[in-house]
Amino acid sequence: MRKTIRYTMEDLSDIVAMLKKGGGVALPTETVYGLAVDGRNDAAMWWLFDVKKRSREKAISVLVSGMEMVEDYCQNIPQAAYRLAEKYWPGPLTMVLEDKGVVSTLTTGGTDTLGVRCPDHPMTLEVIRQAGFALAAPSANPSDQPSPKTAQEVLDYFDGRIEGVLDGGSCAMGVESTVVDLTGEDPKILREGGIPGQEILDFLKGQG
Repeated sequence: MRKTIRYTMEDLSDIVAMLKKGGGVALPTETVYGLAVDGRNDAAMWWLFDVKKRSREKAISVLVSGMEMVEDYCQNIPQAAYRLAEKYWPGPLTMVLEDKGVVSTLTTGGTDTLGVRCPDHPMTLEVIRQAGFALAAPSANPSDQPSPKTAQEVLDYFDGRIEGVLDGGSCAMGVESTVVDLTGEDPKILREGGIPGQEILDFLKGQG
């Protein structure tokens, strides 16, 4: 592959076209940079696992533009998800919901659940809106390395191995999103991140 292209806000249509063709591009979020592909595309997902050297058994969450898009990919969505989205999205919160079977089974890791998140970064949100589909986007690093917080850190890992990186500056938070599982009777925090897990549980309890 030729040298990785460093994209700017003016190049969004090129990025969207690349994603629609099954390509991969690193995108900024408020947490860390993610390596994004079309989560419905098996070949793109194989490439993603390969370039990250990531175990294929591990599910990958997707980036969405909001709850309207979540409804295209998930089913039996509980009211708690809408309440959390209203309070914390866009933001560092990933919700695990019941999968509808739209994304690749490689994205869900063969499970019947799907993690969804609406990132708080205007450039990446615009990419998702223009593409019109959810992006599988784990952090843009080889699996055993620290998550990148700048476009340059992404290039240090993957220059010449990925097609492009959208330079959105430095990630404001630098820590991954908090993951909450809403598929059971009670919400469960699966990973602590940008929002304290207890705060999420307390918010849901307070909402009745």
